[in-house]
Order: sequence, then C-alpha cells, then structure tokens
Amino acid sequence: MKVMIGLSGGVDSAMSAKYLLESGYEVAGCYFRLFKDDKYHEKNLANARKVADFLGIELFEADFSSEFARRVYEPFVASYERALTPNPCAHCNRHIKFGAFWDFARERGCEKIATGHYARIEGGLLAAAFDERKDQSYFLANIDPAMLGRVIFPLGERLKSQIKFEASQIPQIAALASQKESSEICFVPRSYLEILSRHFDTHAPGLVRNSAGEVVGRHDGYMNFTIGKRKGFTYDGAHEPHYVLAIDPERNEITVGEKEELATFKFETKNFNDFLGNDSNLNDGFNCFVKVRYRSRALPCRARRKGDGLSVELLEPAYGIARGQLAAFYNDKNQIIGSGFIS
Repeated sequence: MKVMIGLSGGVDSAMSAKYLLESGYEVAGCYFRLFKDDKYHEKNLANARKVADFLGIELFEADFSSEFARRVYEPFVASYERALTPNPCAHCNRHIKFGAFWDFARERGCEKIATGHYARIEGGLLAAAFDERKDQSYFLANIDPAMLGRVIFPLGERLKSQIKFEASQIPQIAALASQKESSEICFVPRSYLEILSRHFDTHAPGLVRNSAGEVVGRHDGYMNFTIGKRKGFTYDGAHEPHYVLAIDPERNEITVGEKEELATFKFETKNFNDFLGNDSNLNDGFNCFVKVRYRSRALPCRARRKGDGLSVELLEPAYGIARGQLAAFYNDKNQIIGSGFIS
C-alpha cells in the first residue's frame, strides 16, 4: 500500500515516515507550503529533504497557500474583528492537512495519508494518543469523519520521549531531536497581534466596564483580549484580580469581573461534526466529556442536538469559555464522538 506522509522538517514526521517504512508501506513524503515565508520554508524544506534522502523516499512539494489563505488565515483575521477566539489549527486540519493533502496524495496514486500527529484511530473513531501530554486529538476533532479510513497516525501509541531518543541515535536526523518545538500556530511567529496589526488598528483606546455596566477603567484595543485574560487593562480601585468576561467589538469595550464570574455551566455550539453517524441517538441527549480548549481537562456534561450544533450543560464549571473555540466531545473511552465551535 502506498502512503504519503506530510514531512514538516520536524522530528515527529521524520520518525513517522521511518515507522511506516518499517511496517512495510510504500512511502512518499510531501512538504506543504501554507504561507509565504521564504526563511521559514528554506530551513524546514532542507530538513524534509534530508529525511527523504536518508529514508530513500520521494519528496513532493505542495503549494496549498491559496487554500490556506481562504480557509484558515482570512477566517482567523475576521474572527478577531468580531471578538471571537479562533482555532486556526482545527480549520487547517480539516481543510488542508486532511483535505487538500488527501486530494494531492490520491492524485499521485496513494491509498492513504499519514501525519506526525499524536492521536489514534480505535474502533473506527478518533481517539486520544497514548502520550497524554502530547495528545492532539482535540485539534483533529474537526476533520471529516470519512477521513479516518484514509489516515495513519504512526505516533499514536508512542511517547514523545521515546521518539526523541530514537531519533537522537540516528546520525542523519539526530539534529531534529533537539531542535525547538514548532509553534501550534505556524503562521504566527511571535504574537497574533502582529498578524492583526497588518489589517486593523489594534491599539484604539476603549472603556472597561464591570458586570454591572459601570465604567471602571480603560484598555488599549479590544483585539488585545480574549475571554479570561487578566492583564492589559486598568481597573480603578480594584483589590482582587479581574478577568475579561465579555468583549464588545462595536463599542470597543470589554467587561471584566472576578474569577467566579467566569464560571460557565451552559454553552452552545454550531457546525456539529458527528463521528458516530446518523444512527446515533444524539437528538435524545447524551452524557459525555467535553474539552473547551487544548490544555483544558475534559469535563463531564450532558449534551443534546440543537439546530446544527449542540446545547451543553456542564456538571462542573468551566472558566473562560470563548466563542469561536472548538469544543471536542469524548466518550468514556477517550474517543472523539463529535465537535463543534462554541457560539
């Protein structure tokens, strides 16, 4: 079986390609160009070529920059203008890494694609990786469920420490084991505000209000804030830490409050991505676990279908839930049963 793997120039994809070869697959590699940054691509493409040469596999280059701009970058910018907190990796995974890449690989005779993500496919469902600290199933929860039969995750049952150690023992790719981990948002080198400042005035002064609507301070631009942030604004006379509770982009105002005011027991999502299929009983309501951000703990909840999304009641509070973020729903086996964007 011929498999094409995305080779990013990092250790995870390099070792994934090696494991695929050792498992008997015919392997080809592919380096993605998602945005224009010659210095970034020069370094990573050189690493990908070293890996391909060492493994003796063909390396393709795919320019997905136009699709990336339309599907990922432009929605990212537009989301902040509307005071949403976007999740560009979730969109990139669905439309690029498990969308355009699949089309590219299939046109070149491949039956499956592979990536260096830490995730598993178990019982026909996307499941959390064995290495809980590196698990990336949350970021993959927005991919088309039909892709699960076309994808291989070679690292799903391995530890990151094991990957780095094995790579360090191979002279041709040992340098990859010690290089700095790549940013989760590949097109944001330092701060998302650098990106937004190309399109907006991100430092327009505005008012800070408390939850009673009273003016209590000032800030330097609503785009500097996401829900739950506790710095960057003034609050006259405050003795306790205060956090952003709400953002009003039209008035350029933020509302702040103490931590307990961040607690949320209910929220809704849209664009539900159903991994169980139409035979599931989601319309009747169901118990599961939900992650509302990558590093958060999966919280127990009760959910039911509402429109094209879900209505969710948490059994314990979540703090700082932000509109635009992905909510990933898990069963008690740590398998993804669906996802949606918080509305």
